[in-house]
Amino acid sequence: MTRNKLIAATGICLALIIYATLAALTGRPVLIGHAEAYWVVVIERFSAYGLLGFLLAFLLPGRFTQACLLVVGVAVSLELLQALRPDRDAAFFDVIQKAAGGIVGVSIAQTVLAFLPRPRS
Repeated sequence: MTRNKLIAATGICLALIIYATLAALTGRPVLIGHAEAYWVVVIERFSAYGLLGFLLAFLLPGRFTQACLLVVGVAVSLELLQALRPDRDAAFFDVIQKAAGGIVGVSIAQTVLAFLPRPRS
């Protein structure tokens, strides 16, 4: 995948996460329906941030700490912004779920990158 396509994919993923986090509850995208079980919401959060971490790790190969800090920073800042919305509730446990998903995504991507052949310089 070219770098420009990777940047676009990461930007789209981040934009969708921002929208899902800060949109009104009635406008929030859902997998099953608005009466979905809590574990479905946990899987949504974890996998969305996992994908973001995976894409960021490919953008920042070899920079595990920076990619993890960026994903955790996005999770914390969006949760703080969510606290400013009257119809949304921010929770510390949500940040933990999102950060864990992001770190797992970065870790998986770093593992994949370790087994890919390096380009010749």
